[in-house]
Amino acid sequence: MIKPTQSVAKTHVRYLILVMIFIVTVFNYVDRATLSIAAPSMRTDLGFDAMTLGIAFSAFGWAYTWMQLPGGIVLDRFGSRLVLGMSLIVWSVFTFLQGYVDLFGSAFLALFVLRFMMGVAEAPAFPANNRLTVMWFPRHERGLATAVFQSAQYFALAAFTPLMVWLVSTWGWQHVFWVTGAAGILIGLLWFRMVQEPRKDKRANQAEIDYIEAGGGLPTIGDLKTPFSWKRMKAIGGNRMMAGIYLGQFCLTSITWFFLTWFPTYLIEAKGMTLLKVGLVAAIPPIAGCLGGMVGGVWSDWMLRKHFSLTAARKTPIICGLLLSSSIMVANYTQSVTLVILVMSVAFFAKGVGNLGWCIVGDVSPARAMGVSGAMFNFCGNLASIVTPIAIGVMINQLGSFDVALMYVAGMGLLGAFSYLFIVGPLKRLELDDFADPPARPVEDARADTELVHPRT
Repeated sequence: MIKPTQSVAKTHVRYLILVMIFIVTVFNYVDRATLSIAAPSMRTDLGFDAMTLGIAFSAFGWAYTWMQLPGGIVLDRFGSRLVLGMSLIVWSVFTFLQGYVDLFGSAFLALFVLRFMMGVAEAPAFPANNRLTVMWFPRHERGLATAVFQSAQYFALAAFTPLMVWLVSTWGWQHVFWVTGAAGILIGLLWFRMVQEPRKDKRANQAEIDYIEAGGGLPTIGDLKTPFSWKRMKAIGGNRMMAGIYLGQFCLTSITWFFLTWFPTYLIEAKGMTLLKVGLVAAIPPIAGCLGGMVGGVWSDWMLRKHFSLTAARKTPIICGLLLSSSIMVANYTQSVTLVILVMSVAFFAKGVGNLGWCIVGDVSPARAMGVSGAMFNFCGNLASIVTPIAIGVMINQLGSFDVALMYVAGMGLLGAFSYLFIVGPLKRLELDDFADPPARPVEDARADTELVHPRT
């Protein structure tokens, strides 16, 4: 790697930024998971059937998915610090208010609206995470950095599921919304105190900025206020590589949303567990997922340091993880609680290993359209947040069994692996700033894959 000349040791502010991104992402997923934890009690108290609950689960996904593009436009215009900080505070307020849905004439309508509005507020979160990671980390550190903030979703479920189940069983389902919502508001205030973009952060010295830039990071994109362009968006969406990445993310996110929505209900209704027992065992697969996420990130960065191409280093963990995640279907053939949790843990571990999509988006997106490109990626991936809860709800209502639902989740893993194997192709940075006529294509540069650890400066 080309190292900049330094007269003083570089600072390490980027790791503090990563810690804050991790904390915010933890509460992003804690707030998403509140309804799945409260759902069994809410079904009893409010009389929701499986189909009604599936629609309520999907409310977040409808808003979150369709607001990705507006969120990306806002992100490119106003920057990650302001947009993500405000998003956190607003979605936490909507989480808090969900504790009062039983006071409305139609609890279902109130719940749907509040989950919908929470989805609107959360829409810029992951594009903002990705943008900050690209700004603060050189390419050869970005796999691990991405894995860290991606692993927050597993850590959130592992660390907070027992706490949320305890709140529901001890104090009632309302308290899970009140506690997590209030905590998110406080963290939002902390975010504004602790986070800046690289060029504006007085704690980061020039040596650290030079190190990031020499390693392929983009610390200056925060200075760009990029106007929205339909032509640029069309060029990104029409690119085969990006289309394959989008399909792969839809498949991977389908696995995520099974665990975020129906997993606790599956353990209670299909495997006969009590709510308190679910609070303990449901945390085990996310722990495995967190470990898998770290393994995937370290594996990918290790391959880069060993001079593997960008394509091999990013795609190998993803394909292996998606293929192994299809093992979830084995749970259909046993009633042993121990074996079921083992199977779910293996599937979640594998899904974590393959959860490097955001890292790839940072590697291949146009520098001047990082927010919009990330929003398009998250839009396609989170169509699964709409499809998966409803599809599984229909399967349960029509068939009275989770067996087909698990086959569906396993099929998503296989389809995602197929996409990365046969559609995505070589990974290269798209250069769309100066293109004239669509469709755009990746820059044809024979050195693109060999410059992974020796980027141009």
